[in-house]
Amino acid sequence: MSQTIAPRVRTLLLLLLAVTGALLAGSAPVSAHAALTASDPQQGSVVKEAPAQVSLTFSEGVAMSDGSVRVLDPKGKRVDTGKTSEQGTNTYSVKLHSGLPDGTFTVTYQVVSADSHPVSGAFTFSIGAPSTTSVSVSDQEAGGGVVGGLYGFARYLSYAGFILLVGGAAFVLACWQRGTGERSVQRLVVSGWLALTGATLAMLLLRGSYTGSGKVGDIFDLALLSDVLQTKTGAALVSRLLLLAAGALFIAVLFGAYEKREDDEEKGDLTFGLAIGGFVVAAGLAATWAMAEHASTGIQTGISMPVDVLHLLAVAVWLGGLSTLLVALYRAPSIEPAAVRRFSRIAFGSVAVLAATGIYQSWRQLGSWSAFTGTSYGQLLLVKIGLVVVLVGIAWISRRWTARLSQAPAAKTVKAAKTSAATPVKATTKASAKTPAKASAKTSAAASAKASATAATSATSEKSEDEDRETGDEKEPAATPAGGGDGKRATQLARQRAAVATAREKRVRDADPLRSGLRRSVLAEAGVAVVLLAVTTVLTSTEPGRTVEEAEAATAASSQEATGALAVDIPFDTGGKDGKGLARVEIDPARVGGNDMHVYVQRPNGKAFDIPEVKVSFTLKAKDIGPLPVVPDRIATGHWTASGVQIPMAGNWAIAVTVRTSDIDQVTVDKNAQIG
Repeated sequence: MSQTIAPRVRTLLLLLLAVTGALLAGSAPVSAHAALTASDPQQGSVVKEAPAQVSLTFSEGVAMSDGSVRVLDPKGKRVDTGKTSEQGTNTYSVKLHSGLPDGTFTVTYQVVSADSHPVSGAFTFSIGAPSTTSVSVSDQEAGGGVVGGLYGFARYLSYAGFILLVGGAAFVLACWQRGTGERSVQRLVVSGWLALTGATLAMLLLRGSYTGSGKVGDIFDLALLSDVLQTKTGAALVSRLLLLAAGALFIAVLFGAYEKREDDEEKGDLTFGLAIGGFVVAAGLAATWAMAEHASTGIQTGISMPVDVLHLLAVAVWLGGLSTLLVALYRAPSIEPAAVRRFSRIAFGSVAVLAATGIYQSWRQLGSWSAFTGTSYGQLLLVKIGLVVVLVGIAWISRRWTARLSQAPAAKTVKAAKTSAATPVKATTKASAKTPAKASAKTSAAASAKASATAATSATSEKSEDEDRETGDEKEPAATPAGGGDGKRATQLARQRAAVATAREKRVRDADPLRSGLRRSVLAEAGVAVVLLAVTTVLTSTEPGRTVEEAEAATAASSQEATGALAVDIPFDTGGKDGKGLARVEIDPARVGGNDMHVYVQRPNGKAFDIPEVKVSFTLKAKDIGPLPVVPDRIATGHWTASGVQIPMAGNWAIAVTVRTSDIDQVTVDKNAQIG
């Protein structure tokens, strides 16, 4: 079955763009590694006197500059000094001006977590008593918008380039050294280098706007670029560019000087040198991710960073080698079964390393079984694991095709045919020298056979030409006597013969059912790998499950310790467009009698959700009391409050929250909590 690679490449490219767009769009705005765990004053609290400063505590260290934290009065005027300082472990503060009026104040923050991702959010507190506020917090999360999408695509492209560069070079050196002379393989590896280099430069330019304003106009701001170069992420990106310069030299030697070496010993020494140098460059490139992202923060960083390097190298060797094999199967005139077998063994080892390092990383980033289904990171990880299982299953099918290809006698038959076609003249010459009479008789018989064959050829020539046209092949141009001014004609004939030979080779290659079967299975692997890489890219930008659960526990503990208040989080989905969110009900002091109640409605990304109406009711089913309705007053975007909420007796109360997100979209959700 004759097929060209162009439709396949277009299909993979469309799949790549579609999956990348869907995942990046679905993940924006992304969650980051750091999370706000406490504040002073607390979110939603009412203090009697104006505080001298506002303090924020995060789950990990963050990069914070002047202006990262802003405090706005009810009229939207800034009341902070703009100078931030570190007060303790992961705690940062900004001083406030004196003489602040009573009312509701809004605190906004935008920082960069230790694993390079931007973090932003907002909350309110009140002085004296709550009041209305004119402050409207933007729904766009840091790292979202057009700049966030471009940065996410550049991150995806950098992973893809790394895989093609490292995996392609490893495949050539370890499995198929003859591939150094194949133009298609050369283009693949060079394309990987260009993609990684271009993506790294783009990330450097986008970084300042990505972690800051999010404006497209700030992409080429040199002042922001200078600030980026002073950060850990900026240093990692610059180090990557320096290593890519060494990678360019490696590529030049691999595809330039290596092929020209004819002495086996000299070629062996060069192979060893390239293997050592290539490993150093590849490990260094992988380390630029490990030193700036999830592996560099959290627990056991001394172990997690080397493990992350091994994980990335295993991915590159497996998927990059797979891509190179796919190109070789479609573009190269031939590839030895031994090379395919060697890659099959290497790929098996890479999958083993990938599984071991992946299990460790999953434990480190999740911390509990509940985080698998209860957090976005865990859910994405389940999708990734499923894709890896599918990929391994297809790889098993490819291994079966590889085994059949290795055992097939087709290669030997073709080789024997080529040998017999190349040696008839020598055999005839030797036979003529030994037995002239027999040779003469054979020659006469051959002449008669040739005359008959000529007649048969004339009768079938038209049919053969039609068949060649159908298969895309052409007759090889007949040689013409060389004459004056026929140099161009000779060159043209040579090119035509080469094209005809290539077409014939391709037709023979495509007619091999074993090779076609292997190509289809490898192509399926590559398609799943495209989706897997997109999921992995989004996963690196998502807040780990361990951090989510620790932040939630710390927030609840801090709230209970400071005020004795009860906080209940109730997810909701009204079913309409933009209808998902989280309702947090806080009851203070959560005892029998009068209580103050605050209701915070947030989007899934943690931003305040501005909706038309919220209602709350309390029901004690054990005593058949309720529902006791409460209609809180809106005092700020996503913030409702009610005073004097009466709880008649202690018990396990069902707290029902009715949320209306539009004129027709409404839902009531409830959760039980012990009050009193």
